[in-house]
Amino acid sequence: MESRNRFIPALTLALLSLIWGTSFILIKQGLKSFSPDEVGALRVTAAAVFLLPIALLRFREIDPRYFKLLFLAGMMGTFIPAFLFATAQTKIDSSVTGILNSLSPLFTMLMGGLFFGQKFKGYAVLGVFLGLTGSVLLVLAGSGWSLSGLNIYALLVVMACALYGTNLNFIKFRITGMNSVTLTATALVMIGPVAAIYLFGFSGFTEKLYSVPGAWKSMWLVILLAFMSTAIATMLFTWLVQRTSPLYASSVTYLMPVVSVMWGVWDGELLHAGHFAGLALILFGVWIANRK
Repeated sequence: MESRNRFIPALTLALLSLIWGTSFILIKQGLKSFSPDEVGALRVTAAAVFLLPIALLRFREIDPRYFKLLFLAGMMGTFIPAFLFATAQTKIDSSVTGILNSLSPLFTMLMGGLFFGQKFKGYAVLGVFLGLTGSVLLVLAGSGWSLSGLNIYALLVVMACALYGTNLNFIKFRITGMNSVTLTATALVMIGPVAAIYLFGFSGFTEKLYSVPGAWKSMWLVILLAFMSTAIATMLFTWLVQRTSPLYASSVTYLMPVVSVMWGVWDGELLHAGHFAGLALILFGVWIANRK
């Protein structure tokens, strides 16, 4: 039973890495036809539509005092980061995005210590920094050891990581006793109308569908992003946070570059010594940070 309890979270972490490791490709496809704010709004709106039936069925299960907390969790964990990442990807290289996204565990630890009374042992701190080092090494090895894309837009990714770290602790310690599916579905449906109003009322999304070549293809790819990377993955991620710890769940950001490297190998790219060193550091760091 003990081995099963460890295997399922590890499998969930691997699945999340696979889903989110490919999300940047879909965002890039969406940006070919739409602006960053349109991609972000479409992503949130579509995810809310997917989860609306679940939210309606489980609406009565929720204590009314949790609704404000769920709305806040939706804004911190999905709405604002969706816009920040889409905007950042118009101006910074994927290598920079991959490295900065690995700051999430650091922010999870920092926010947990500052605002949620969490205390971390020395091996957890060591593991986080080992994982971060491995992620940086892995991404740099895949980008020719170049960070030419670093600019002010990188701060948008840092802001998104800070929100992720805060939201992880917020879900774990402020929204307790709620089923992960109910929590995710309700939070996304609550922020969905905000995104939809902006998308259809204040953006050029509708006009671009009929005037920009390839817009329909981009739309369906963003909808796929919403279904897999926002709706499904967020439910899995919430479950993982509730069953393990914010620090363990945030380790997914270290494993996402591993997925991107595997996609590169599939596409004919070669692995170098830096890739293997980075992979080893990531896996060792995740194990150190989360060992009992």
